[in-house]
Amino acid sequence: MIKACTKLCLGGRMIHGLVEKLGFQSNLFLQIGLVHLYVVSGEFDNARQLFDKMPDRDVVTWNIMIKDLIKRGNVDELYGLFTTMPERSVRSWTAMIMGFVQNGKPKEAIDIFNEMEEESVCPNEVTVVAVLAACADLCALDLGKRIHDFSDRSGFKQNVRVCNTLLDMHIKCGCVESACNVFENMEHRTVVSWSVMIQGLAVNGKGEEALTLYSKMIDSQIRPNAVTFIGLLHACSHMGMVQEGHKYFISMSKDYNIVSQIEHYGCMVDLLSRAGLLNEAREFINTMHIKPNGVVWGALLGGCRVYKNVELAEEAIKHLLELDPLNNGYYIVLSNIYAEAKRWEDVSRVRKLMREKGVKKTPGSSSISIHGVVHEFVAGDESHPQTEAIKERWEKLLEQMRVRGYVPNTSVIVLDIEENEKVKFVLRHSEKLAVVFGLINTRNGTPIRIVKNLRVCEDCHVALKMISEIVDREIV
Repeated sequence: MIKACTKLCLGGRMIHGLVEKLGFQSNLFLQIGLVHLYVVSGEFDNARQLFDKMPDRDVVTWNIMIKDLIKRGNVDELYGLFTTMPERSVRSWTAMIMGFVQNGKPKEAIDIFNEMEEESVCPNEVTVVAVLAACADLCALDLGKRIHDFSDRSGFKQNVRVCNTLLDMHIKCGCVESACNVFENMEHRTVVSWSVMIQGLAVNGKGEEALTLYSKMIDSQIRPNAVTFIGLLHACSHMGMVQEGHKYFISMSKDYNIVSQIEHYGCMVDLLSRAGLLNEAREFINTMHIKPNGVVWGALLGGCRVYKNVELAEEAIKHLLELDPLNNGYYIVLSNIYAEAKRWEDVSRVRKLMREKGVKKTPGSSSISIHGVVHEFVAGDESHPQTEAIKERWEKLLEQMRVRGYVPNTSVIVLDIEENEKVKFVLRHSEKLAVVFGLINTRNGTPIRIVKNLRVCEDCHVALKMISEIVDREIV
């Protein structure tokens, strides 16, 4: 009866009462079944109350509670429960790792995996997928490569889900060649495999290769899905191929009966906006068959900043403040547009509006993984133990950069302050600090991989290209 109620997601209190009435409460199997029934029925309080009263709990019962906490995103309670487990199976560890990844805490996921290794618990294929997802989010390539080697030794390369996650990990770490090797050696490829690879090539600046791979996909009789076309539209957007983008957008519905989703519309607006076709982008938004969201209007706003179109930016921001009033990024972009136009009163007005609405600017942060340890920096950071060494190396780099013609681009600083203060701000951006830290702590020739929570500014983009040339290092 408990199994039947669980399959139907029916409430468990009536059958629980019967178990108590008949004196079966000492039966562990029935108690586990009731906990599971309460969980699937969404009655977590009853599940937790029964769990706490159980005189004996096996690892299965603990895992049921852990999985429910993951589903509800209750990370703090999840970790507290996990630490009190008297016995942990590989499923317990894997659930914890996956739980942290799903709740945007990849660093904590890797910490749990390191504990798992210390306990000599052997990962399974699901564990590998979870850890690789965390490595992808943190750009933790060292650990990712180690997990890759482990999965090959363990015979996991036949598992298409493991291979797809390996593809994603290498791509997000900027290792396109490694991703291509994984893709070429896959025994079986699904539409997910092809789509991940197309998307990966597109976002890593290899748009032509992405479109070529799509042609091979069609030749292989693999039917594309909605995600495939997002990758294709990204490729066209980064390459400025407006006509080709239109062609793929139409082909999606005409040839494959795929209904355009908000992501596809966002890609099209991004494509048009990047190409400077701002009026066409606005017209495209007006003819959409679904209501545009913040991503769509945000793509137009981004184009307005690049092409300095204040009027259209103000139109876009009106919609954005209705759709997503607490998103600080939109305010910052508009503030930047006003600052570049030297409209300082409007900059102040935007800042005042942010204060009135309680919107705070997200501080830029950059992280770098070295020897399995993730180091995070914020702009102007002086809290790191190696701060003095970072300053010293940065000053030497600056001398070499100035000889090559580097002049700080202070237009990225939207504050109405003295020029010398703007220079100080821009020279202490978090990605610059993270790169210098990486140079100090890695061998010559080792690529430097940085993960940033916000976009890289124009000055840092130019500076990092110059540093890459000076030190003869690849910087991703």
